[in-house]
Amino acid sequence: MSYKIVFSQESLEKLRDLENEIAARIIRKLEAASENPQRFFERLAGRQEYKLRIGDYRVIANIIVSENIVLIRTLGHRKNIYEQR
Repeated sequence: MSYKIVFSQESLEKLRDLENEIAARIIRKLEAASENPQRFFERLAGRQEYKLRIGDYRVIANIIVSENIVLIRTLGHRKNIYEQR
């Protein structure tokens, strides 16, 4: 069963700020990951969130298994995405 992808307001704003090509690549990867998020996402050490690697970009999300939802919390370049938390 496919998971529903839900974006936070912060993640939508950051997605809009990216170049169209990069944003489209992230969307395609998220669509593929929605089929089986546990295969694509990796748990962050010492945290409840998961990360998805897309080239030099990272998506930080919560996976809510009971509701089949992947909540995208934020996204950005790998050099500064972890400093935000």
